[in-house]
Amino acid sequence: MEGYCDFYETAPGHDALATLARHLLANPAEGLQLIAENPAGEAVGFATIYWTWSTTRAARIGIMNDLYVAPAARGGGVGRALIESCAECARVHGADQLGWQTAPDNHTAQRLYDAVGGRRESWVDYHLPLHG
Repeated sequence: MEGYCDFYETAPGHDALATLARHLLANPAEGLQLIAENPAGEAVGFATIYWTWSTTRAARIGIMNDLYVAPAARGGGVGRALIESCAECARVHGADQLGWQTAPDNHTAQRLYDAVGGRRESWVDYHLPLHG
């Protein structure tokens, strides 16, 4: 997760990331974290899914809030495998759809998302910081 945070130039810190991972392990009804490993058993990527509800769909949905593949493992199918695993987990958990977002300039990710059948939306995202 630290490589992912480095990529997005954020610094929640090792302890905060470890707390998040422990929380997800203890509370799978809130979300799941999938880890991709290479044949040597080293982590080369991860994806995080959070569960929520959509009023307009009247259904449960999964939000793939994180998808990261280590630079050395990119182009080898890890990202596709993680997305497919997230979709299967979402189905098993009763979700009607899996959604995610990416940066407008992350064209590499967008090519992957298009290739796996993701549909682009026209919504504009906002967030409201609540601390600091």
